[in-house]
Amino acid sequence: MDIEFKINDFEGPLDLLLHLIKESKMDIMNIEIEKITDQYMNFLNQSEKMNLEVSSEYLVLASELLEIKSKMLLPRDVKEDEEVEEDPREELVNRLLEYQTYKDLTKLLQEKELLRKDIYTKTPENIHQFMEDNVEIHSDVTLDDLVQALQKYYQRKNDNKPLNTKVTVNEISVSSRRHDIKRLLKSRGRVSFFELFPIASKEYIVATFLAVLEMAKNNELRLQQEKEFGDILCEVVNHE
Repeated sequence: MDIEFKINDFEGPLDLLLHLIKESKMDIMNIEIEKITDQYMNFLNQSEKMNLEVSSEYLVLASELLEIKSKMLLPRDVKEDEEVEEDPREELVNRLLEYQTYKDLTKLLQEKELLRKDIYTKTPENIHQFMEDNVEIHSDVTLDDLVQALQKYYQRKNDNKPLNTKVTVNEISVSSRRHDIKRLLKSRGRVSFFELFPIASKEYIVATFLAVLEMAKNNELRLQQEKEFGDILCEVVNHE
């Protein structure tokens, strides 16, 4: 088999040797050392003819292959009471297997790095900067109470299972959540603040929270908390 490559196609002598083994469809655990040595040496000779610089590490491995080849050609006379001689290829095979492991890991990390470029994160910000200065909640529950309750809910859901952060086609709007909340309060009269968050996605939570603030500001719902750190109840406000 005539194989022609450039020296720069490989990251080092082990990379070249692995490629030759795969091209020859050899079992890495049972390398045909004579055949693979001849292919390796032919590669180096071709590189020299093409005036390509061959680094010393390629030559070092060449000498190792020739040494292993010579050992494999020596006759073996093992007696029954003597231990079996160590396979001259064993050290080389171990190095190739270790190199292949690192090479596979490197490829995996490169793929994950490419995927990471499609992920965008944003540092947490203070929610107060998004609120108008004249926001007034018609309730004995303050904005800080609502934020604290939302944080408790978020933490509880996060402990139970990961949040669903999958991007959906249908965007969740504040107006649609206002409509849903109004309908819920109209049918039940009073509900727990946490019941307004049946879906634990970030988009849904943000839209619902802003809808509650807007409704409280417009005196469309009343927020009550019987005791400190207790459950917050939401009830419809009847305008007569």
